[in-house]
Amino acid sequence: MANELGDLCTRMWRSLGGAADVAEVLTASGPRAVLPAYFDVTGLATASVACATLAAAEFLAAREVSRPRPVSVDSSAACAAFAAEGLFTPVGWSLPELWDPIAGNYRAEDGWIRLHTNYPYHRAAVERVLGADDRAAVAAAALRWKASDLEAAVVSAGGCAAVMHARETWLASAPGAASATATPVVVSERRLPAGRAPAESDSRLSGTASPFSGVRVLDMTRVIAGPVCTKFLAAYGAQVLRLDPPGFAEVPALLPETTAGKRTAALDLRVDADRGIFENLVADTDVLVTGLRADALAGLGYGDGTLTAINPALIVASLNAYGWDGPWRHRRGFDSLVQMSCGIAAAGSLAVGRDEPFPLPVQALDHATGYLLAAAVGRALARRLTRSTVSRIRASLIGTANLLWSLPRPADLPPAPSPGDFELVDTNTEWGPARRVPLPGSIAGVTAAWQIGAGPLGRHYPAW
Repeated sequence: MANELGDLCTRMWRSLGGAADVAEVLTASGPRAVLPAYFDVTGLATASVACATLAAAEFLAAREVSRPRPVSVDSSAACAAFAAEGLFTPVGWSLPELWDPIAGNYRAEDGWIRLHTNYPYHRAAVERVLGADDRAAVAAAALRWKASDLEAAVVSAGGCAAVMHARETWLASAPGAASATATPVVVSERRLPAGRAPAESDSRLSGTASPFSGVRVLDMTRVIAGPVCTKFLAAYGAQVLRLDPPGFAEVPALLPETTAGKRTAALDLRVDADRGIFENLVADTDVLVTGLRADALAGLGYGDGTLTAINPALIVASLNAYGWDGPWRHRRGFDSLVQMSCGIAAAGSLAVGRDEPFPLPVQALDHATGYLLAAAVGRALARRLTRSTVSRIRASLIGTANLLWSLPRPADLPPAPSPGDFELVDTNTEWGPARRVPLPGSIAGVTAAWQIGAGPLGRHYPAW
């Protein structure tokens, strides 16, 4: 089965434009099926982790002027990483609940709908629409709505919701048709201006070093997908600074996992003084990673032309939920909602014979998109060094969902693993000690580590 996993990893690497000789250094191992799912979540996890690790090895080879070092990835370790937020174990303290009490799936008059209420303002939108503020009342109110009408009303009120569609229904819809051919990552490039001063990350390395040593990454992402990307870059040496608006309330249960290796700061881009700080940061940044809705930065005055004027060598990597074309390109979305929209939850329901949504066992779209985005960033850094080009990268959860749909279905489902089946390592956070999933994948001779302990948002000054 290792050869089958290796072939899948190679195909996914080549789909990102990766060179065949780089893929030759990869060894994939472990069970072919780890996580029980109607879809090939194990293959998706293993291959996306492999792509990110290969890209880091490729960039390191470019800096060392050498052949890429051997890379290995184990399917069990990759699947554990996809379940990282659930496996994170505080020692002597406790995490808040991951989900808001009224978040979840509800039966409507003519089908199922998922309400996502983990942010207070998204919960407030649901409460305004349904006139209900506890789970039982929300369930009773949802039954009086057609699912599509309730979805439209919640979204119009500024909230997040998704109707459960069968795959064919989704593809026949306007947003489904617009995103039917979306891929996980799309990259465009242009030549750097002549005479540009080299960045520290464009320097050559000698001896043993982390691939992304000296790379500065400005992180404007939230929840899971974007933070997975930037946490991977941090583990291999990047300086990552996460920026949020002052007082932003991220899902608190995620922060001990997703802020590992990062400094965190607060800036209000509607305030002149903070805009000046932001522009100074961008001027000295190698990679800007954003998880904002399409055109959100442009609405604040930082469209692509402005960012390029501030820093012509800046690599910009952006991700969203429903893709970059069609009527839902600006739509708020999360992994669990995309699974409902695009047919994944419905296909799972049919597979297990249940009259309710049956999603993937982990937030696989989030995690895979994060690792594939990290792979695209690593490859963009290598091309900037070797070809003097600068990249714009666009990723989407719906593109990753399409990729998952394209993979062959598992013939047999393994039993659900228990938490004790996965390796955890000791770690320290600002909340206290804990045990967490280690970074999956490895590069020969390179030690991956998060040098900064996880901690609250806004705890550092916004400077490099």
